[in-house]
Amino acid sequence: RGDADAVRGVSQTVFYWGLILGLTLSTCLWVGTASGFLVDFFTSDEGTRIELGKLLTIVILAQPLNSFVFAADGVLQGAEEFGYQARAMAFSVGSAFAMFAVLEHTAFGQEIILGGDGDTLVNVWYGLITLQAMRGITSLVKLVEAPGPINLLGKEVV
Repeated sequence: RGDADAVRGVSQTVFYWGLILGLTLSTCLWVGTASGFLVDFFTSDEGTRIELGKLLTIVILAQPLNSFVFAADGVLQGAEEFGYQARAMAFSVGSAFAMFAVLEHTAFGQEIILGGDGDTLVNVWYGLITLQAMRGITSLVKLVEAPGPINLLGKEVV
C-alpha cells in the first residue's frame, strides 16, 4: 500500500495480461465457431446447434470485456474496495435486470431493439453482457479517479 508506483505497475500488468487472454479466448472461440469444430464438438442436434449459433457471437465478443472485469475485480479487491464493489454490483445487477425486462416485456425492446426477433435465451445473454458492461464501467470509474485506490492513469510507469 505504501508504494503507489509499484501498485500501479502491477495493476497495469494485470490488465495487459487480461486483455491478451481475453483476445486470445475470443480468437480461439471464433476459429472454433467458423470452422464448425466448436458446435460439432458439443452436439449433433440441429435445434441445439441453431440456439448455439445465436449465442456464440455474443459469447465471443464478450470475452475481452469479461477479462477486464475479472482483472479489475482482483485489483479492487487487492485495494480492499469491498464496499464499493458491493454497491457497484448491486447497480450492475439492477441494470442487467432492467435490460432483460425491456427486451423481454416491452414493444420497444422486442420491435425496435431486437427487430421483432425476441428470444428469451438471447435476452438472458444480453442481460449478462449488460451486467458485465456495468461492472466494467463502475470498476473503471474507481480505478482512474484521482482519490481512487490506485489512480491507474495518474502517473506513467516506465
